Amino acid sequence: MAQTLRPNTAGSLFATDHKPHPLQHTLVAVTVILGVTAFVSAMFHSLHLLSSWAGLIGIVTGAYGQFVSETTRERFALIVGLGASAVGFLLGMAHGGLFGGVIG
Repeated sequence: MAQTLRPNTAGSLFATDHKPHPLQHTLVAVTVILGVTAFVSAMFHSLHLLSSWAGLIGIVTGAYGQFVSETTRERFALIVGLGASAVGFLLGMAHGGLFGGVIG
């Protein structure tokens, strides 16, 4: 009967401990948005600057978000954003890199 003593956390989207986490939620949102931007723009060869920079910033914010995250749901969303950022970053680097065609 231990399950009757557990709190119901299914109704909460982010915080499973029922505490506000504004910094963590902001980092999750930024990482996911940058990840989607990097991933989608990496599909176009001419957008390598956008995909590589968005991917790099998404990786940095996602890594810091992992460091300060407090709940499993935050970590899950951060890993999804980190994966998309990494794929976008690597494809952007393969298509021309961070400064390809701008410097030199």
